[in-house]
Amino acid sequence: MTRSMQALAYARPSALESAGGGRLLGLETSGGLTPTGAQAHPTFFSGFLTSPQITARGLLAVADVAAARYWDPTRRPLLDPVVTGNGDRLRFESFSGCCGVYARLDVLREGLDGAETGHGTTNVDVNNPLREALSRMTGDDPLHLRVGPQELAVTTLEGAVVERKVPLPDRWLRGFAEAQVASVGFDLRAELPAADTVRFLRSLPRGSGVASRGAMWVVPAGRTLRPTTRPVTGAVCLPGPERLAALQRVLRHATALRVYGPATDGAATASAWEVVLPGMRLTLTLSPEASRGFSGEGGVLEALATEEAAQDAELISVLLAWEPKIDPAELADRSGLPVQRVRAALTRLGTAGRVGYDIADAAYFHRELPYDADRAERHNPRLVAARELVSSGAVELAGELASVVSGERRYQVRESAGALSCTCQWWSDYRGRRGPCKHALAVRMARRGATPADTPMHGMTADATAGETR
Repeated sequence: MTRSMQALAYARPSALESAGGGRLLGLETSGGLTPTGAQAHPTFFSGFLTSPQITARGLLAVADVAAARYWDPTRRPLLDPVVTGNGDRLRFESFSGCCGVYARLDVLREGLDGAETGHGTTNVDVNNPLREALSRMTGDDPLHLRVGPQELAVTTLEGAVVERKVPLPDRWLRGFAEAQVASVGFDLRAELPAADTVRFLRSLPRGSGVASRGAMWVVPAGRTLRPTTRPVTGAVCLPGPERLAALQRVLRHATALRVYGPATDGAATASAWEVVLPGMRLTLTLSPEASRGFSGEGGVLEALATEEAAQDAELISVLLAWEPKIDPAELADRSGLPVQRVRAALTRLGTAGRVGYDIADAAYFHRELPYDADRAERHNPRLVAARELVSSGAVELAGELASVVSGERRYQVRESAGALSCTCQWWSDYRGRRGPCKHALAVRMARRGATPADTPMHGMTADATAGETR
């Protein structure tokens, strides 16, 4: 597994402190991007919270996911949560170390007492003493939130006093980004009122240690959800119900539960579970299986394989301005591109971590993850393997049929109604549910005129990391 070390440097530890007439929650920031460029310790917000206790519990839920490895709890967790200022809200995001659960707390304008936020994205320090202090918070005494160091600290800081390095695998990068893109195909499947939300979530298994190995299915039944043993019409997949444990942090404050997912064909699918709170929303998105992260889903590989989408993405990225809701029609007018190409460009930007997707708003939002997320695309195993197949001349085109020589075998790829199928084991196992295999992807590239100059190798062979390149 390819990985690098990510350095997180903070001016001081984040802390919850007593202040005159209330409390101060100071969340310290590491390096991040803003409209004025990269900053070592950006400041996005300074103001009061409408619901301090609920916000504290929401932050703890996001931190729970960042610190979790649901499938393999023996390994170390990865990065601190990410915060984005979008002008009218703060978004706190995290991704589990096992690459299977994405969490986001959206603190809306109402939750920020109407105060404006800055713009940009960075990591925030959520250390153990801060977690303990937030867990002890009771009541709703005034709480002032500061995201970023005080102005005095910015001008006098000579060096970071809190610094740590954490491993950053490509798989984690791809998963964080692809969890967003997977959500684009979700629709609202059920909505529960407050009392039924509490009853349903409390009925789920909490689990201890390794998450369950099977998918659970639920179906809307009046004002609640009831379990079902099979994916009947209208059912929603709940893969690894223990992975919703972080929602217990905010359960007593929930006003509703919204459940999102794709139309099911009987196979386990990803799904999103959104708890509505006063002035904010907490959402957990689960991968299709507890043992399988988002990194290998591959639903956007064809968009990554086109040079047109790459050029369009560069153009669209210049036009983004940290919007909380991105309007593809407006971007089409400003860029001169058709809306379909704008959407493809946003898909590509989503896989690079440069936009996220808000299911409640059914819209992308601009943010720039504070690490080299483009690396995840450059090193994507299936994409790299397909490029090598094209470059080595392994693809032979013949009308709707094509053959691809990979290793010691020759595979047949057929195109029908714009969709590709293959004779390889990957296609037989997933039938396109996890994106194209490397052979179909190579054929798509070849049909679009890819050449060796268009298909850099990045030092990986076509049959490397076979679990994700087939």
